[in-house]
Amino acid sequence: MKMRSKGLLGHSIGRPNSVGRGVRMDRVFVYWDNSNIFHEAQRFAIERNEGPNARYRVRVNFENILRLAHADRPLERALAAGSVPPELRHLWNRLDELGVDVALFDRGEPGRGEQNMPDRVLQLRMLEDALDYNGDPGIVALLTGDGAGYMEGAGFHSTLERMHKRGWRIEILSWAHSCNQRMRSWAQEHGVFVPLDDFYEAITFMEPSRPGHEFAHERRSSELDLSRRPVA
Repeated sequence: MKMRSKGLLGHSIGRPNSVGRGVRMDRVFVYWDNSNIFHEAQRFAIERNEGPNARYRVRVNFENILRLAHADRPLERALAAGSVPPELRHLWNRLDELGVDVALFDRGEPGRGEQNMPDRVLQLRMLEDALDYNGDPGIVALLTGDGAGYMEGAGFHSTLERMHKRGWRIEILSWAHSCNQRMRSWAQEHGVFVPLDDFYEAITFMEPSRPGHEFAHERRSSELDLSRRPVA
């Protein structure tokens, strides 16, 4: 596991105060389940007929998807977690440059499920923020479609419900085809659901084919249009 963070799982930054509470309510806290978002982007690239080997050529435009999450509102915190193969680690340097706290876990790390640890890190940070900002909540922008664990009182959905009861506004950003239906319906009733499908060309790009593989052109990301993005 590798972590790069300013106060990750601690309490050294971002503590609330009583100044300008009305403005502070618009602060956005981004929690980003990268493995879930990326794996489903791979499936969607195939559905969109992005050419040969689309699954292995698609990449997430970190800058655009982060902007889609905070929608040009004040960003209080952004934490991204995921399991990645070693050859893709360098892509995460861009997130670090954007000021995003990063928790990376090596794929296939002994004794750990590929996705269990990233999920737990994100959920723990969400609960810590709910406590640290008690009485001064903000906006949760959660990037995942994973609703597992709800019936046991665990997982992202349960964590969102706990935060909502404490006054947090809720936004879920996920691929429509893969988001847990119970969690999506709850978000639509109590907050906002943002289908990433509507922004696919802006939040992804396609690398060109590698030597020795069937030829395919690269595709750059289109301009992000936030006018179509609902907010809580």
